[in-house]
Amino acid sequence: MLKKILSISGRPGLYKLVSYGKNMLLVEGLTDGHRFPVHSRERVMSLGDISIFTTNEDLPLSQVFENIGKKFDNKAIDAKAYATPDQLHEFMGSVLENWDEDRVHNSDIKKIIAWYNFLINAGITDFSIKEEQEDQPEETNEEPKAE
Repeated sequence: MLKKILSISGRPGLYKLVSYGKNMLLVEGLTDGHRFPVHSRERVMSLGDISIFTTNEDLPLSQVFENIGKKFDNKAIDAKAYATPDQLHEFMGSVLENWDEDRVHNSDIKKIIAWYNFLINAGITDFSIKEEQEDQPEETNEEPKAE
């Protein structure tokens, strides 16, 4: 599901990929449902392609969201409760034990909390990265028929 959820630089919120064409994407806002084109010159990132630095290997953002969902029972987080750097570090440590404190900045943690809240408020609680069925051609086990 997260592969089709996008962050667009310079625009608040998250967006769902609706369609794509030559040199543009058609997206829909998760909060307002407003559709608009995003052109190739704009910086767009799929949440499915983002990972978080840890002391071992980088961890996909989907796994971080799953950990947050387990901790908060898939409910929205009060972002105001995590305003100071110490509170942000405590939050991150509670959902991801081996996160890299040197490379994950406070602004990154705030963005994770905001994105998580956008997803929860939009009714998205499945944070897994699965390929959509419609993106892959169907496979059949039938033998071709000779005429």
